[in-house]
Amino acid sequence: MHGEMGIQTNGSTDKPKTGFLRFFKIPHTYVILVILTLVACVLTYLVPAGEFDRAKDAHSGKTLVVPTSYHAVEPHPISLLEVPGAIVKGLNDSSDIVFFIFIIGGAFQIITATGTIEAVTGRVARLFAKRAKLVIPAFLAMFSVGGFTMGMSSEVMVFVPLGIAIARSLGYDAVTGTAMVSLGASIGFTAGLMNPFNVGIAQVIAEVPMFSGMWLRAILLLVLFLLTSWYLIRYATREKAKQPEQTDAAASMQAELSQLPKMETKHYLTLLAIAAGFALLIWGVSKKDWWMEELSALFLTMGVVSGACARFGPSKIASEFVKGATAIMFGAFIIGIARSVMIVLDEGNIIDTIVHSLSAVVGELPGSLQVLGMYLFQTVMNVFITSGTGMAATTMPIMVPLADLLGITRQTSVLAFQMGDGFTNMILPTSSALMGSLAVSGISYQKWVKFFWPLMVIWVVIGAVFVIIANVIGY
Repeated sequence: MHGEMGIQTNGSTDKPKTGFLRFFKIPHTYVILVILTLVACVLTYLVPAGEFDRAKDAHSGKTLVVPTSYHAVEPHPISLLEVPGAIVKGLNDSSDIVFFIFIIGGAFQIITATGTIEAVTGRVARLFAKRAKLVIPAFLAMFSVGGFTMGMSSEVMVFVPLGIAIARSLGYDAVTGTAMVSLGASIGFTAGLMNPFNVGIAQVIAEVPMFSGMWLRAILLLVLFLLTSWYLIRYATREKAKQPEQTDAAASMQAELSQLPKMETKHYLTLLAIAAGFALLIWGVSKKDWWMEELSALFLTMGVVSGACARFGPSKIASEFVKGATAIMFGAFIIGIARSVMIVLDEGNIIDTIVHSLSAVVGELPGSLQVLGMYLFQTVMNVFITSGTGMAATTMPIMVPLADLLGITRQTSVLAFQMGDGFTNMILPTSSALMGSLAVSGISYQKWVKFFWPLMVIWVVIGAVFVIIANVIGY
C-alpha cells in the first residue's frame, strides 16, 4: 500500500516514439534525482559558499539555525566524479529510513494477501448497494482509511472496476465510480494521519515526534471528506439526469459483488490485529517517544500477526513479506538517491546560502504569506517529483531551516509539504496513481481533468487556509 512511493507504469504495450517526440518522454524518477544531483554539483561552482551557526534549543532539544549568523566560508566545489560516492553515502545516511520502508512494505503486503481489504470492500458495497446517496461518501471514507494508514494510492486501481460497476447500477457514470475510489485514497493519503510514506518521513527529517499533531490533520481529513463528498454527489446527480435508465444494471452489480470474498473469521481477526497495532502505535509515539526502531518492530509484528490470523504458515508469511519489500524497493531507494542531492549541497557549503536566499525572498512577503510561499514551493516541486517520500527527502532538508529562520514551526512546514505533495497528484500525468486508475477505467485524461480541476482548486484553497491557520496558532 505505497502507491505514492513512485511506482512506474511504463507498460511494454506503448508504441515507441520516433523522431523528436522521444525527447518529450518523462524521465524515470531516478534519472530526475540524478540530474538534480548533477545540477547541485554545478551550483557548488556558481553559488557562494556560506553557513549559519547552529545551536541546540534547550526547550525542544532540536538543533536550530541562529537567524543572524549567516557568514561566508571557504568554497568547496564538488566534482561530477564524486556523484556516485554521494549517492552511496546518501543510501548509507538514510539506511534507517530505507529499512523502515522495506519493513512497512513487507508488512502491508502480508495484510493485503489475507484478502481482508477485498472482503471489507465487498461488505461495504453490499451494505450500501441500494442506498445511492450513501454509496459515494461510504466509499470515500473507506478508501481514505487505506490512504491515511497504509499509504494506499496506486493500489486502488484494483478496486476501480468494482466502483464503476456499483456506480453504473445506481445510474451514475464511470467517472463517479472511479472518483469515489481514487479520490477517497487521495484525501486519506494527503491528510496522512498515520501515513508513514509522507508525513512519517517528513516528520523524521523535521525532527518532530512521528505522527504528532494528528488533531489538525484529522480536521483536514474531515473537511476534505465533506467537500469531496458534496462535489462528487453533485456531479453524479447532474450526470445521472443526462443518462437513460439502465435495465440490466442491478444484475451487473450483483455479478460483480458475488465475485468479492465474504467476511470470514480470519478477516475479522486481521482487522482486530490491525486496529490493535495502530492503537499501540498512537500510544507508543505519544507516550513513549517511539522512533524508527520501535515502529519498525511494531509494523513487522503487525504483519506477522495478521498473517497468522489468516492461517498463513511461516513460509507463506515470509514469501509475502519478501514480495512486499521487493515491490517497495523502488520507493525506498528514492530516499537514498534524493539524499545525495542534499549531501552535495551540504558538502559544497551552499545549502545554507540557498536557505539564506530563500528566506530573504520569502521574508519580504507579509507574515501570513510567508507560509503560503513554502506551500506554493512544495506544490510546484510535486510536478517534478510525484513520489511523496522522494519529495520529502529532497525538499524538507531545505524547508526545515527556512521555517526556523521565518519563525514558522516545523510541524507547519510538514503540513505545507504534505498538502503540496498530495493535492495535485490526481491531475498530474506523471502520477502513477492517476494514470493507472484511468487506464483501468477507460476514461480519457482530458475528461478526467474537466471533471477534477474545480475540485483541485477547492483542495488547494483549503490547503492555503490550513497552513495560514497552522501558522497563526503556532501548530
